[in-house]
Amino acid sequence: MSVAKNLSPRQIAAINAASISVLVAIANFIFIGNWWVALLTLIILYTVAYFLILFFLQQFIYRRIKLIYKFIYETKASKKEEVYYKYIIPHKSIDEVSQDVEKWAAQKSDEIDILKKNEAYRKEFLQNLAHEFKTPIFAIQGYVDTLLNGAMDNPEVRKRFLENTARNVDRLVHLMNDLDEISKLERGEQILYKQNFVIQDLIKEVYESLSIKMTEKQIRTSIKKGCEAPVTVFADKEKVRQVLINLIDNARKYGKIEGNIVASVYKTEGDRILVEISDDGIGIEKEHLPRIFERFYRTDKGRSRDKGGAGLGLAICKHIIEAHGQAMHVRSTPDVGTTIGFTLEKKKDL
Repeated sequence: MSVAKNLSPRQIAAINAASISVLVAIANFIFIGNWWVALLTLIILYTVAYFLILFFLQQFIYRRIKLIYKFIYETKASKKEEVYYKYIIPHKSIDEVSQDVEKWAAQKSDEIDILKKNEAYRKEFLQNLAHEFKTPIFAIQGYVDTLLNGAMDNPEVRKRFLENTARNVDRLVHLMNDLDEISKLERGEQILYKQNFVIQDLIKEVYESLSIKMTEKQIRTSIKKGCEAPVTVFADKEKVRQVLINLIDNARKYGKIEGNIVASVYKTEGDRILVEISDDGIGIEKEHLPRIFERFYRTDKGRSRDKGGAGLGLAICKHIIEAHGQAMHVRSTPDVGTTIGFTLEKKKDL
């Protein structure tokens, strides 16, 4: 059965022509008794039958196969493709055509799976986006309605409600700015101003800028022992600062009281530097790790909304690092801590 499946049209035509011509030649020899006539009948009938069978196979069966290939490729055939359809396809076995169709079907199945996942992510993104906008908008609406309904006459209430309204307006502004920045990064519209700078110096600057927040939870910040030697990288300093602020502030938010945040800098093979920010906080469940860089994605435990923020920070970090042609990664264990790292280009001679 497998042999028959692998036969080409020419082989099928030859087998059928041979079967017909041999049977007729034997019949001629039995009834006429002249083996020359039988041999001549065999040769002539084989030739005629072979070409007739081959013609009908190519014209009827492979005309339909040609349509299958056109459907598979979904494009208008070029001159080269027309030659392929005309001369190459007829030489393919049915099994080879079947493999091509199965390969196409598998590819389409993968594409459908990706589309389904993207659709699920899109719905989740829209739901999260609606939630992020709804919360401050409804709060603003509530404060304004209360003020208009008489609370404005009370100076203390008026001041408190206006301050709360201002905070929610700021939240909306930050949300819009973050979304705008992500959109620009995705479209490649954010220009990178690369320069050489010492990454440890920038880490120390970020530690200093967040020092007041760190004291609230008595969190200690440091650079890992053995990683203190200055390492120069070539990147957009302000964009990398934004990444470090986000990662270190996240480590603070989800770190434990009197915990530690440690920055590590490693020289890797090639022209890359690895920077990692580690905490000893609550950690992230394994099933959430592949998605933490998605916009608005939060875990039930590790990245809950009560910590504040819009859930766009890590997404922005990822886009900034990818805009540099580099990559980010994450390692985490619940109740042990989280390490988020990224690569940067080594110092470049200018």
